[in-house]
Amino acid sequence: MTGDLHCHTRLSDGSLGIEDIISQAKRTGIDFISITDHDTMASTSRAMVLGERYGVHIIPGVEFSAFDRERNRKVHILCYMPEKPDRLEGLCMKISDLRKQRTKKMIEKVMEIYPITMEGVLKYAAGSTSIFTQHIMHALIDLGYTTDYFGDLYHVLFNSKTGTCHVPIEYPDVKFVINMIHSAQGLAVLAHPTIYDSFDLMEEFAKDGRLDGIEAWHHSNTVEDTSRILSLCLEHNLIPTGGSDFHGMYSSHSCPIGSYITPKESIERILKKNK
Repeated sequence: MTGDLHCHTRLSDGSLGIEDIISQAKRTGIDFISITDHDTMASTSRAMVLGERYGVHIIPGVEFSAFDRERNRKVHILCYMPEKPDRLEGLCMKISDLRKQRTKKMIEKVMEIYPITMEGVLKYAAGSTSIFTQHIMHALIDLGYTTDYFGDLYHVLFNSKTGTCHVPIEYPDVKFVINMIHSAQGLAVLAHPTIYDSFDLMEEFAKDGRLDGIEAWHHSNTVEDTSRILSLCLEHNLIPTGGSDFHGMYSSHSCPIGSYITPKESIERILKKNK
């Protein structure tokens, strides 16, 4: 029994639909899948229906964008199995609206450099609950200005420190996000600590009981990172999770569904809500 508990669809910044992901999970022999779109749980109802059709178990999930104000860093928190998901709707809408406003400003900046249109970019975001830089890059690729979603042009335009078209965004405080997840009776799992250098936060939150789990198996984690995470999980009785962080073609690396997985023991703990 294995699961890929980190996948994105067209509802956020993935390139495939819900059914595509679930059917591919079935083909690759994955028993459990969690669609963790950014700041939306819009996939849950349909995923449940399709999961039953394909014989793949669905673990409801969402990946929240947050900010560690103490260390001035972005951080992502995965939420699994919220029993009262309605309590997360406001947070999802707030973050999605902030991202839409920010990305539209970024599109306007790109329009000053390249002859693209707002409508030309928004068509790639059709079906998404927000607008992402991948959608801007898709427009630039189709018009022949680059061939890579995360190549040199992406970094020139959108690097968070030097990008000419980067626009900052103020995500909710990570402690607030975790409190909201727990108020919805969900599990709060720190996503890919390596990507945003979240190890100090990981240590702090593991010790004070704020986290329920940590993503140990992820393409960004080194062998040493995974070992460190597993040791911390064992010490503080946290759930180690894993997933491909699948985005389809909207990805900077090759990482198909099932390339990183969550083992049976962790899935059982998630299903039992760590009881």
